[in-house]
Amino acid sequence: MKYILVTGGVISGVGKGIISSSFGTILKSSGLEVTSIKIDPYLNEDAGTFSPYEHGEVYVLDDGGEVDLDLGNYERFLDIILHRDNNITTGKVYKNVIDGERKGTYLGKTVQVVPHITDAIQEWVERVATIPVSLNGKIPDVCIIELGGTIGDIESMAFVEAFRQFQFRVKRDNICIAHVSLVPQPRSTGEHKTKPTQSSVRELRGLGLSPDIILCRSEKPFGHSVKEKISNFCHVNPEQILSIPDLSSIYEVPVLMQNYGMIEYLNERLNLGIESFSESHRNMKKWRNLVERIKHLKYEVKIVIVGKYTQLEDAYASLLKALQHASNHLGYKASVQFIEASDLEKDTLLTNPVAYHDAWRNLCKAECVVVPGGFGKRGVEGKIEACKWCRENNKPFLGICLGFQTAVIEFARNVAKMEGAHTTECEVPTSYPVIIDMPEHNPGQMGATMRLGKRITVFKPEFNSKLRYLYNSQEKIEERHRHRYEVNPEYVEQLEKLGLQFVGVDTDQKRMEILELKDHPYYVAVQYHPEYLSRPMAPSPPFIGLILAAKEKLTSHIVNGHKLSPQAQSDYYDSDEDLENLATKLNVNESESLIRCQG
Repeated sequence: MKYILVTGGVISGVGKGIISSSFGTILKSSGLEVTSIKIDPYLNEDAGTFSPYEHGEVYVLDDGGEVDLDLGNYERFLDIILHRDNNITTGKVYKNVIDGERKGTYLGKTVQVVPHITDAIQEWVERVATIPVSLNGKIPDVCIIELGGTIGDIESMAFVEAFRQFQFRVKRDNICIAHVSLVPQPRSTGEHKTKPTQSSVRELRGLGLSPDIILCRSEKPFGHSVKEKISNFCHVNPEQILSIPDLSSIYEVPVLMQNYGMIEYLNERLNLGIESFSESHRNMKKWRNLVERIKHLKYEVKIVIVGKYTQLEDAYASLLKALQHASNHLGYKASVQFIEASDLEKDTLLTNPVAYHDAWRNLCKAECVVVPGGFGKRGVEGKIEACKWCRENNKPFLGICLGFQTAVIEFARNVAKMEGAHTTECEVPTSYPVIIDMPEHNPGQMGATMRLGKRITVFKPEFNSKLRYLYNSQEKIEERHRHRYEVNPEYVEQLEKLGLQFVGVDTDQKRMEILELKDHPYYVAVQYHPEYLSRPMAPSPPFIGLILAAKEKLTSHIVNGHKLSPQAQSDYYDSDEDLENLATKLNVNESESLIRCQG
């Protein structure tokens, strides 16, 4: 097993996750199997109880693990399926050691950070590194480990010491250390300052880890003279110092690192046994094509996200990526506008009329609207207002998790005339509890008590579902969940009679998973989180449908048999006349069904 340890210096959030993912992308393009581990030094057992303002979104894996958002980057870049143990926290390690001490594992010895905690970390890494993460089931060849935080933080000292020992445990030829640092460029002088990087590397080396590669993050690229200066003070060859400036797209990073000859260096440094690099460069072509496509997008699609955590974009990291994937795939640039859900509420008109009118103006300017998930009472009424506006104005709409639930509440209140309909999360008792909690997933403690991970959703055959067509007419799909509340089955029949169609349910057909509004261009909401499985080369179907509907291309896309390419924008069938001409080429029943599903 080969290992690449990625550390960070000077500041947090310097881009270690994207660079770690880029290492994996380059290695995987050479035919190697790659896995990733993210280490978070906090004492929490997992990320499940975090506010989105703490570390951004909580990313959910197939097995229900609630983990750091960087594991989302790994899965998207490498197209792999990770597990909860691929995210190591201080809390997990200490809990593991303390549980062992209670069982007598250490035979009466004094349990200490060294060697017991550090040994547990090393054993954890070695165990997880061998777990297959690709569909082919092969054991990984390379494990990329990202050490969260900043070198020098007291929280990460045990991990740094563990890897100081680990490099001797696995031998030098099997581990490469990459340090990501910041090289600022103050406007007062205009020159790149290397002192922060020097200090960071000096501290890292003082702790027993000497970097093989230094990746320097900066606003603008710098020349060889800056590399020479860093080399002189950091004991690293200039060729192994990479300038990673701010780029127009994160997908440019692996291409840039490839251009620096990174795969050739890693092959020599780790004895990877790659005899020819032609395959690597050939496989990287899809990334180059993706980068070029993004650079040359001419048209944009205006998307509004009505959320509860809009002050931090990382709170919606996967959602933003999924919108970008779908938009780029269809030949558009995603122009995303955040609206704070509470600003749409009537109470805001009294307290902050400027924010209220700005929010509604931005909502009205959108080509499509997304109402994502969230927890708690704040902003729920604003989300309900957004759902109502999209329903009444035929605006393409996608609700996710809480957005699914607020769409049900809004329809119950304003169409089914269930005055006071609400969710038991916000109001108990309520006259019409159309959204109720799931007691088996909420036993009284907060962590890991929700309905988590991949679950099967079955499409009901009696409905002509748009979303089913977008999922290539599959009878059932698998998507990841994270919720405590669900639609009350007592009200389903009443709502469906009025046109709110629950087209997808779980395997027991007791839990509603997908709703669509009859006679609407695209009013779709899902209980699961489709953004978690979206990939740059394989966008998520609900987002594809949203963007197509925003550009009035959804009908032609369905009739055209899902055949789509960004270069074929002019080939779509847009008018009713074009649609009827195409329908004559199809089976009559099939064409009528396709047209009916579009209202």
